[in-house]
Amino acid sequence: MSVPGTWLSPRTAADSTGLRARILLGLVCAGYSVGAAVGWGSPEVARFMGDFGLAAAALVAAVSCFLYARVSAGRYRPAWLLFSLSSLMAACGNAVWGWYEVVLGVPVPTPSLADAFFLCFAPPAIVGLLVLAKRPVTRAGWVCLALDAWLIGGSLLTLAWSLALAHAAHIAGVQEASVGPAALSLAYPLLDIVLVSMVLALHFRRSGANRSAVNTAIAALALTVLCDAVFTSPLLRSTYHSGQLLDAGWFAGSLLLAYAPWGVRRRPGSDRPGPPRTASRPIAGSLAALTPYLAAAVCTLGILYNVVDGRRVDRVVIFTGCTVVLALVVRQGIMLLDNISLTQELAQKENHFRSLVQGSSDVIMIAAPSGTLRYVSPAAAGVYGRDAEDLVGAELSSIIHPDDLGRVVHEVRRFLAAPPHEEPTTRIECRFRSGTGDWLNVESTVNRHQGGLLLNSRDVTERVRLQAQLQHNAEHDPLTDLPNRALFTARVRKALTGRRAGDSGTAVLFIDLDGFKAVNDTIGHQAGDELLIQAARRLQESVRAGDTAARLGGDEFAALIMGDGTRDQAAREYQVHEIADRLRLTLSQPYRIGASEVRVAASIGVAFAEPAITPTDLMRNADLAMYRAKAGGKDRVELYAPQMQADVVRRSELATRLRTALREGEFALLHQPVVHLASGSVAAVAAQARWRSAQGILFTPAEFLRVTGDDDRTAELGRWLLEEAVKQAADRARAGHPAAVSVRLSATRLLDKALPFGSIEALLTRHGLPSGALMIEVADSDPRISFDELEQRLVALRRLGVRIALDGFGSGFAAINALRRLPIDVLKLDRTLVEGVVESARLHKITSGLLRIACDLGLQSVADGVDVPEQVLALRAMGCTHGQGMAFSGPLDEYRLRRALVRGQFPVPGVPGPRTVMAGGSIPLLTGSHAETPVPPT
Repeated sequence: MSVPGTWLSPRTAADSTGLRARILLGLVCAGYSVGAAVGWGSPEVARFMGDFGLAAAALVAAVSCFLYARVSAGRYRPAWLLFSLSSLMAACGNAVWGWYEVVLGVPVPTPSLADAFFLCFAPPAIVGLLVLAKRPVTRAGWVCLALDAWLIGGSLLTLAWSLALAHAAHIAGVQEASVGPAALSLAYPLLDIVLVSMVLALHFRRSGANRSAVNTAIAALALTVLCDAVFTSPLLRSTYHSGQLLDAGWFAGSLLLAYAPWGVRRRPGSDRPGPPRTASRPIAGSLAALTPYLAAAVCTLGILYNVVDGRRVDRVVIFTGCTVVLALVVRQGIMLLDNISLTQELAQKENHFRSLVQGSSDVIMIAAPSGTLRYVSPAAAGVYGRDAEDLVGAELSSIIHPDDLGRVVHEVRRFLAAPPHEEPTTRIECRFRSGTGDWLNVESTVNRHQGGLLLNSRDVTERVRLQAQLQHNAEHDPLTDLPNRALFTARVRKALTGRRAGDSGTAVLFIDLDGFKAVNDTIGHQAGDELLIQAARRLQESVRAGDTAARLGGDEFAALIMGDGTRDQAAREYQVHEIADRLRLTLSQPYRIGASEVRVAASIGVAFAEPAITPTDLMRNADLAMYRAKAGGKDRVELYAPQMQADVVRRSELATRLRTALREGEFALLHQPVVHLASGSVAAVAAQARWRSAQGILFTPAEFLRVTGDDDRTAELGRWLLEEAVKQAADRARAGHPAAVSVRLSATRLLDKALPFGSIEALLTRHGLPSGALMIEVADSDPRISFDELEQRLVALRRLGVRIALDGFGSGFAAINALRRLPIDVLKLDRTLVEGVVESARLHKITSGLLRIACDLGLQSVADGVDVPEQVLALRAMGCTHGQGMAFSGPLDEYRLRRALVRGQFPVPGVPGPRTVMAGGSIPLLTGSHAETPVPPT
């Protein structure tokens, strides 16, 4: 809690309890004083209250100090035990005094047992005060403590002896027959003098722990000693009787000692180091320094009193005065030597710290409360490039950057207003003007110094630059220096939550470079990096000043287009679409990479901000739109629509169902006959996978394959299809129905390391399928496939007796290259050519030319998707040898397939009736149409 907060906080329960205790103590003491002043109403009550009342008060003090000593710990515990013993002696003395006066009704004899108890009161109190005193740390300190005590005690003894004690001793020696009464009359004042000496010595050397309790205990003992001094004076000793007003002083002293350890509670946190009490230290230090001289003055007054009175100077006074003067001389000698040692030590430390300050690489500055620099260390020349002398006398604000000045002034004011013990230092980082006029980043540790500031400053410009560079690297792409995904996401969040949060014109563009993978594969990754750098530069130059271009990773970029507050959503969509289309055209321009010219396209997805949309959702929407653009043919711009998210959910559900179907064995294998167009005989069967639903309905997996792509699920399905097709073909051959089986595999799948060269050979050997009975149809659709590796793979398969077919001939961009390099046995026309071969004269000519190429190369040909008789007649007339489609038969299960193989022939338009022929004179064919059933999966 701050200092003002402490004053403004409500009074605690402990404070209220302490106040009530003090009020009660004052009322009890006041009541006793009033009673003593009026004589208690009768002599008997006065004697009782003057004796047993004082005994009760002293007993309360003894019990209180004893209980406090039991519950407390530390080195001050013995002091409270000694105070308890001292109070107990006073209680016993008063009780004995009351026994004589009240119970026996006789005068108290002199000396008596009461005197013994009263004399035992002072020694425990004196030792207790010694325990409470701050212990010296050196031998000279102990000597000075003893000398101070004797200076005070000897001076008081000289004065007291001159004023009263010598006369009292003389009277006692004359009146009494023994030495005891005379000694007793002197013992009381001497012990009081010793006790007063210790009280005064403790006042200047008291410990700082529980200061309030110690002060209260000292006040209680001082009040008791004062009453003893009055009691022992010759004027009062002869007229004193119990119940007088003097008893109120003893009574109050006992109760005040009882209250001392309990009544003054320490506040929470008082044990923590607090600010020094600079206001009281000068006064206390001055009194402590003047104590020897005051003692010598008191001793001189005692001697002068005897001289002025015309009496002979007593030997006690002379002896005591000489010892006091000697003690003063010795003490001053010790202090002189101590001061010389301290001066030398101070000079040594000053030189040491001056060397540290002047040799430190940090700049140390002292500023006055007004802000003027009073001292600047020589390191300023090396750090700031300015001489220390030039800075001394200048205003601190004159070297601080104007943009940082307000923040620095606010921090300094807050720091100076805070309690020093709660915040001893603070750290400020700002910019200082150097000698060259540049601004340096400086970190300063600030301390308080005589109302001003002490600044320990160091140049952290390099550290700040490094931190800025690290921050930049953490938020920017290292290759293109565009903002990365983290910074882009942060800026999207700021755009959605800032002052433009309600602007629906804010849009996010996701950009993917089409064909970038081919650039890496063909001309190398270094060329790909150069292309990305050029694309990033184009993107950065194409967006507006307030927009953000970023690279998300790989060949994916993004742009944040800030809204302009346009209310017309259609106009805003048109504007952003134009920006995206311009970016697409810019990114699709040729790139000059070394001596080559490279072309890539750009697919861009656009998503607009909606009310309450999150940055993650907005970026996801733009990503979905970008993938829709790629799926729609690439090199285009697509705006996000809510249906895209529904499609993603649907594809995810389909992928899950596919995994379940593979795990539960829900796929079935069907075969579609491949018919010889000249005779109608079955030349081969094409294996096709179907998914069997819970209702027993079969669905094509084509849509599942489009959902999952060529991933682990597709690979698992391909492995199952190949093994099941070989197994069933071997079973049919053993049952007397030999027919070659064709299985469609992609070129990527053939080159997959998960399908080694020996796996197909092991599969044929395991199931006993004869050579030539397996046909593999290669799908030529992936431009990233290496023809060298594919050629080696197909040559190895042909050595195993596996026949090779080229699927989709007439649609792939690398068909001619595949014919030139790959070991092909069969060409399979793409169904898109077959569907329009009758209606389109152009397709008719194209198909006829492709079939002539196959015939010239000596290859068999298969037309996929032959569904009507007119197509059969047209294809046969062009020279096509085989056909597959609904014109002959759809996919058949195992039972219907065997019946078809037993029949051996299908009717063909323009050919005489069926003949029992198992197979036409043709080689086994690789087929596999995967798009013949448009039934959606359920």
